[in-house]
Amino acid sequence: MADATTPLLPDRPRDSDAEEDGRPSSWPSRLREALLFTWALLATAGILVLAVWVSHKQQTEFDKPAGKRNLIFMVSDGMGPASLSLTRSFRQHVEGLEYGDTLTLDKHFWGTSRTRSSSSLVTDSAAGATAFSCAQKSYNGAISMLPGYTPCGTVLEAAKRAGYTTGLVVTTDITDATPACFASHVNYRMQQDEIALQEIGQGPLGRVVDLMLGGGRCHFLPNTTDGGCRQDGVDAIELAQKEYGWNYIGDRSAFDEFWEGKKEVPLPMLGLFAPTDIPFEIDRRNLNDVYPSLSEMAKTALRALEKATEKSDKGFFLMIEGSRIDHAGHGNDPSAQVREVLEYDKAFKAVLDFLDESKTEGVLVATSDHETGGLAIARQINANYPQYLWYPQVLANATASSEHLARRLWKHMAKSASRDVAIEDLKTFVNEELVIPGLGISDATDDELAAVALHPELAQPAFADMISRRAQIGWSTHGHSAVDVNVYSSGGPGTEALRGNVENTDVGKFLRSYLAVDVDAVTRELNEKMKTGTSQEGFNSDIFNEAASQDHWVAHEASEHYLRVSGLPGLLN
Repeated sequence: MADATTPLLPDRPRDSDAEEDGRPSSWPSRLREALLFTWALLATAGILVLAVWVSHKQQTEFDKPAGKRNLIFMVSDGMGPASLSLTRSFRQHVEGLEYGDTLTLDKHFWGTSRTRSSSSLVTDSAAGATAFSCAQKSYNGAISMLPGYTPCGTVLEAAKRAGYTTGLVVTTDITDATPACFASHVNYRMQQDEIALQEIGQGPLGRVVDLMLGGGRCHFLPNTTDGGCRQDGVDAIELAQKEYGWNYIGDRSAFDEFWEGKKEVPLPMLGLFAPTDIPFEIDRRNLNDVYPSLSEMAKTALRALEKATEKSDKGFFLMIEGSRIDHAGHGNDPSAQVREVLEYDKAFKAVLDFLDESKTEGVLVATSDHETGGLAIARQINANYPQYLWYPQVLANATASSEHLARRLWKHMAKSASRDVAIEDLKTFVNEELVIPGLGISDATDDELAAVALHPELAQPAFADMISRRAQIGWSTHGHSAVDVNVYSSGGPGTEALRGNVENTDVGKFLRSYLAVDVDAVTRELNEKMKTGTSQEGFNSDIFNEAASQDHWVAHEASEHYLRVSGLPGLLN
């Protein structure tokens, strides 16, 4: 009979009951259960081992497209996860969108990437781009060079060797760290004069790039020419045309002949549209007749490379960088940054559209080299209990970057007969001509205006802080941070290798694997041709080691100072 301690449905007799009844014990049943348990345990372990092996195989090997293929690699320099959150909410606010309306990037989120370099937990763009181009860790400042100053072959160089057509599109100097790491090899990133020469073809491998669009014209012009910033008398543009067969365009009107489809882009093509950086998008949109945008250059490059390869059994490799997201982070300027990210998102969509329409197999992979600024989308501005909010409208009110406004101030002061401008008059100019119309701020305090008037050399960070405080946006540094960054992709063969959290060098490994190119062979060729060890003749390592310890924003600020004191025409627009 059942009671409170027995089951309603009787089970097999217990062994003790069987023994008491004189029935034989069920120890064979126990042995069978033990064997079954052991078998199940081993089977489970086997399945787990198999799953790990399959996952590893997917991470290291994949079925590549059988034939012709295109690969577009996009770099959002300095864009961390917080930049996406900031821009997404800003866009939703200014366009009156629902909270579920996200960026194109959001829809193609793939994973995250770790960013440290071989020399620091906080990387710079040079070491970050070397991880992409060479798939190897290196020291901060390295332009496709490894510790010990030995060159490493890049995916772009190997692609060119394999018959692919290649291109670079940026919004900063074409000689800056990220583009340089795909087509040149120098010990430190500030060797931009040498980078320019290698990019046009005066390097150990000859010409490896077919298309370059961006800024940085001054590094191609001799020091005897207006607008030139080289340390020598070499005219790299003339050299590119005469010795290496480059076509050259240097302004918006020439670009438009190709952008509007009036003419086919002849390769190789060098397009340098600004003396240094192309202006921030927030400023460029008011100078649209002077400078092309990132998305416009990207579309033009895609069309040109597709046309150039339509009769080839090889496709193309194109690197596109949203360069100035990083600069907005360095300057702690949130209103400039959201416009840069939106333009990058627009370029990302343009690439996706191209891939959808193209008859050739292709993949898009995008990531950042690092985060810049330590951006926080919240800021406690007083000792009271923190508010759980931030104000996107403050960013929407701004019509100019802090950089542009600082340049306007310097230009105004340069026009004065002397620097002894009355402080009160200068405060009035700053408020009425810069802060109110440019930042959209009508309640600037006397202390804020005095800080700019008394220290005009610090106008850029002062203007940026006025915006950030009112928007309640926080920053922890004017440099880089060590936060992991996002990876995005169109999907396609092998892209599962970039799912989850990966090392930045894994991105580089994917690039070379997808194109099926031999980067190691290029490395061997470089080491032979550059005669590692002798290339250091005349190289002052002490000077460069000291310079390399500084972030590249120092060089940018030095350039800004040069523009301020020289008043070169066209550079302060």
